[in-house]
Amino acid sequence: MRVWAVANQKGGVGKTTTSIALAGLLAEAGKRVVVVDLDPHGSMTSYFGYDPDALEHSGYDLFLHKGSVPDGLPGQLLLPTSNEAISLLPSSTALATLERQSPGQNGLGLVIAKSLAQLWKEFDYAIIDSPPLLGVLMVNALAASQQLVIPVQTEHLAVKGLERMISTLAMINRSRKQTLAFSIVPTLFDRRTQASLGTLRVLRDAYPETIWQGYIPVDTRLRDASRAGLAPSQFDGKSRAVLAYRALLKHLLSQQLVAQVA
Repeated sequence: MRVWAVANQKGGVGKTTTSIALAGLLAEAGKRVVVVDLDPHGSMTSYFGYDPDALEHSGYDLFLHKGSVPDGLPGQLLLPTSNEAISLLPSSTALATLERQSPGQNGLGLVIAKSLAQLWKEFDYAIIDSPPLLGVLMVNALAASQQLVIPVQTEHLAVKGLERMISTLAMINRSRKQTLAFSIVPTLFDRRTQASLGTLRVLRDAYPETIWQGYIPVDTRLRDASRAGLAPSQFDGKSRAVLAYRALLKHLLSQQLVAQVA
């Protein structure tokens, strides 16, 4: 199983949409995918029709065992989605309480890595939707993953969020055995605005080695897919955004091959 995390320390940049779009395209290619919602807001969980405020069990249950993960628990928490090849490890608002509980508890940063290890043979890919702040949940996402996708909205303030994310990644890499590869993905691009055009130029100039050279355009079909609870490629496989996500997936898979060879 390959594990990808989708993260940025700024909200509203398209993390959940990117996670689900990639999962849908991998499923379309015949892969078995588990999507992991680590954001207490539960956007991914809500996307697939579940209420994160009402779920009796969620990913929060994984953190209740002092850093260990009981055998079989991750599999018991999985929920079906609108795509039979995609399973959901849901979020709940209880995840927001972990920051208060985590001081003094060793091993909480590896709970998701240990949980996914139990699902290793059941899935080809895991995609983790991370919360937009540095804490125990983001640390779990980055510690568990082999590849990081950083969506960045093409507007000025999002560039500042990217700088914080790169700083966080440098800190995480100091404690990892292997440096975490990452790709910066420009999102919500609107070629009609100077803000989008200017920000895309800034990103390409500042991060020439790590930015994906494409972009995800603003596309109302993404919102329609969310309303229907379907992965974007299921809803409209020929929309502008889905075509862009297909190109992004091709890029990520090529990056994965490079990392495996290295």
